[in-house]
Amino acid sequence: MNNPIPDPVWHLLACPYCGGDLIRTDRGAACTGCKEEYRYSGCGQLDLRLRRTKVCQLTFNVRPDPGEEADFDFDLLRENTNAEVDFSGLKGPLHLSPELLSYLPRARSERAYMLDLGCGQGVHRAICQKAGFEYLGLDCDSECGAICGDGHALPFKSSSFEFVLSIATLQYMHNPFLVASEVHRVLKPGGKFMGTVSFLEPFHGTYYHYTHQGIFNTLSFAGFRVEHIAPNPRWSGLVALASMGNGLFPRMPRRMAKTLVLPLEILHRLWWKLRQVARPAAASTPAYRMMCSTGSFTFIADKK
Repeated sequence: MNNPIPDPVWHLLACPYCGGDLIRTDRGAACTGCKEEYRYSGCGQLDLRLRRTKVCQLTFNVRPDPGEEADFDFDLLRENTNAEVDFSGLKGPLHLSPELLSYLPRARSERAYMLDLGCGQGVHRAICQKAGFEYLGLDCDSECGAICGDGHALPFKSSSFEFVLSIATLQYMHNPFLVASEVHRVLKPGGKFMGTVSFLEPFHGTYYHYTHQGIFNTLSFAGFRVEHIAPNPRWSGLVALASMGNGLFPRMPRRMAKTLVLPLEILHRLWWKLRQVARPAAASTPAYRMMCSTGSFTFIADKK
């Protein structure tokens, strides 16, 4: 079978059970430590998913105070005026907003690899390559990536990547604290972790839908320095509930569903504006309104 994995990637791979080096075999790979064997799937992917239970331990500090999130500014994400990469002329996926795109880092070195965690169909490849990265996608059930793996036990050596992207992925993980810790482990010092998580979206096979405080807590637990957590102003909870497949109107065309809730969306915004006029001292900011009613949040963090 032709090997779809470039030679440099083999130097990044590690056994998801013991962290040992992997060597190539005729059927896939074998761990030099625990001797676990991994095989290519029928579509040619190297399958590095867990096949038996792995015991992991996490330590939580129970605080007597609210923590750092109490003082964090969960404001709207503004476009970065000092963007490192010029994406003009390159059409990106709809779920990567222009604001989030403006914070995408440029590769700091040659042959710098980034990880697209939960890569799906690999729609972010062109954008990441534009930023100078060698693209590597990982998914647990997509056939588009060269490697099939589990976010709870990333099959990579520590400090392998300069950048990790996770678009609408963490909500599918049954232990997001462990996944965030794994991402922190495989990032190089100073590396960037960016992505989105669902909030007021309908259930679609997910485990957790995050509040702003929830994603802050998850990232902080893993050791990240959180730069931004912001509501998505283009994806309200009303629109998400109406237009997603398991929402208010299953099988209805998305445009029609969004039209049905448009009057309520307008009334919602108008009521908050009236509240600001009637009680300016107690009124909240537009960012707070969106924080309470958005369909998803954007996050940007880095490894200290």
